Amino acid sequence: MSGGKTATVRAVALSGPCGTGKTTLLESMLHAAGRLQRKGSVTQGTSVGDATEEARARGLSTDLNVAGFEFMGDRYSVVDCPGSIDFLSEADAVLPAMDLTIVVADPDPARASLLQPLLRRLDDLQAPHCIFINKIDKARGRVRDMISAIQPFSVEPLVARQIPIWNGSGAKGYIDLALERAYTYEPGKPSKLIQIPEAEKAREIEARYRMLEQMADFDDELMEDLVNETAPRLEHVLSDLAAEMGRVQIVPVFLGSAENGSGVRRLLKALRHETPALTYAAQRIGAEGSAAAVLKTRYAGQAGRQTMVRVLSGGSRGLIDGDVLTLPDGGSERVAGVFSIYGESQTKVEKASPGDIIYLGRIEKAAPGDLVGLNGQRQTSATDKVKRPPVYSLAVEPQNRADDVKLAAAMARLVDEDAALSFGPDPQTREFRLSGQGEMHLRVSLDRLKRKFGVAVESRRPQTAYRETLRKTSIQRGKHKKQSGGHGQFGDVLLEVRPGVRGSGFVFDQKIHGGVVPKQYFGAIEDGARDALANGPLGFPVVDVEVTLLDGSCHAVDSSEIAFRTAARIGVHLALAECDPVLLEPVHRVTIHTPSEQMARITALVPVRRGQIIGFEPREGWFGWESIRAHIPEDELYDLIIEIRSATQGLGHMTSTYDHMAEITGRVASKVVEARQMSAAK
Repeated sequence: MSGGKTATVRAVALSGPCGTGKTTLLESMLHAAGRLQRKGSVTQGTSVGDATEEARARGLSTDLNVAGFEFMGDRYSVVDCPGSIDFLSEADAVLPAMDLTIVVADPDPARASLLQPLLRRLDDLQAPHCIFINKIDKARGRVRDMISAIQPFSVEPLVARQIPIWNGSGAKGYIDLALERAYTYEPGKPSKLIQIPEAEKAREIEARYRMLEQMADFDDELMEDLVNETAPRLEHVLSDLAAEMGRVQIVPVFLGSAENGSGVRRLLKALRHETPALTYAAQRIGAEGSAAAVLKTRYAGQAGRQTMVRVLSGGSRGLIDGDVLTLPDGGSERVAGVFSIYGESQTKVEKASPGDIIYLGRIEKAAPGDLVGLNGQRQTSATDKVKRPPVYSLAVEPQNRADDVKLAAAMARLVDEDAALSFGPDPQTREFRLSGQGEMHLRVSLDRLKRKFGVAVESRRPQTAYRETLRKTSIQRGKHKKQSGGHGQFGDVLLEVRPGVRGSGFVFDQKIHGGVVPKQYFGAIEDGARDALANGPLGFPVVDVEVTLLDGSCHAVDSSEIAFRTAARIGVHLALAECDPVLLEPVHRVTIHTPSEQMARITALVPVRRGQIIGFEPREGWFGWESIRAHIPEDELYDLIIEIRSATQGLGHMTSTYDHMAEITGRVASKVVEARQMSAAK
């Protein structure tokens, strides 16, 4: 464990649900450390973090915010991670590489469940973390109730490090249970040391014993002290707190108010003494020897592609401008610039020390989640990369048709910056789709596309890949005859068009006798049939059809492949109108994950979306969650994730995969056909 003065830079992540005050806490930490003379405001757009146009326009974090400072002789890099579910992917590569994650929480027990996805992720990573209950000055309930509400979502026991001293309007101070000291909050200033109030002494004794009892589960010596009713040494208590948090055996809980700066210095002092050493993060992520973890990529105008990394080792030398990095695939790239980060500002430096979080210039191939070697050694990360499946899509096209090529290049960079995005043509509808983690995620991405890469686009709801198929059989003759002087055109075919087996696609056969149609024209007749199926009577491609050539005739001079292809297209078109076409729509197999208390609201959404529930069960490994399996038409999935999140405080999640095509008739089919006809008429 680290403690006291060290050359190594500690890296701390601030994470938690949207609106808990993470960016404000970063601002308060910078102010308490003396890096800021005056705190900025998130709401007024003057904070160090949330400095991009997209973040300030929406009043929430849309990107990682990074800032460094010194406190009591030690250096820190703090990464403020977005809390909105649309932007959680920003932290996927960050959390494994941090020394410690501070989970920022509201003091309201009703919002405790919002912490479960983050706490589960940290547990899976075995990453040390603590909880900072923010806005304690506005709390109305007991802290123990808040801790009790969070505890079911944490594998490790939550250990209260402080208890509040209340007044009529909220907490006016706290008692540090490790130091057995009381403090009153002084907004914007260090807390004032006071005697423990007489009225609080019994509560302090009880809470401290509970803290020691939880710690003693992992320390036989401390357990012996408690059994013998011997007061443990302060040094022993402090070292145990650090060691057990570092081994992810306990989760300490701190209190404060980021807006007023209350409890922030106490938090910084705890970080100074209890943050695990850099070697723990390096071992956890699988770094061997000198290495750096890639956290993020971005494009910065004339500076080109920049790669954010955390230097995990490298001895006292660290990472120097011009060093050669070894990539996971064995390739190598040379660093062209090392930049320190402070919000949106960057400063070029000659080198980075172990623990630093910096940008590297002109590293083209390293991706978030990679480990890169600093001494020629190839590195393999022990942490799997997180790939979040898309849940929301938009069809996009450039406002200026001349920007087609520019759009492709800009989108490639946008997707490179944000691994949770995907872009490309839909194989069924041929429209270009941008897909991501939610409506806000895509709107922010399109704003960024215009601001950074100068490409403005039109966006709309994606088309659904409707198809039509047949319910009856028809035999029709197709004849194409044209004479205009010289060689003419002549093709004559008799075709049977009938329904095929669902999912069989297109099948062509022939039953010609006597060579009335030469074999050399069979391929052209098949192509003509395919041409006709591209647009059926209802306006959509026709699938699962069998076409058989029964008879025909040809002309020794005027017959040709083009003539027979045209004749086949005519014959199939005539037959389709007689085959009782029916509309098909794609149906997806959908899994919706929801907290159990919102189960009824989510199940009610399925039939409204013309879906059918096919099963549900408890979500594996999650406390108080259910998984609902259903079949839902693709056209009903467009904004379903928005309703799911609205019904679950933003917690609900869904995945979907294509399952089958299903017939639709009646009013729904009529609306689809009418919309298609109106679109074709424009």
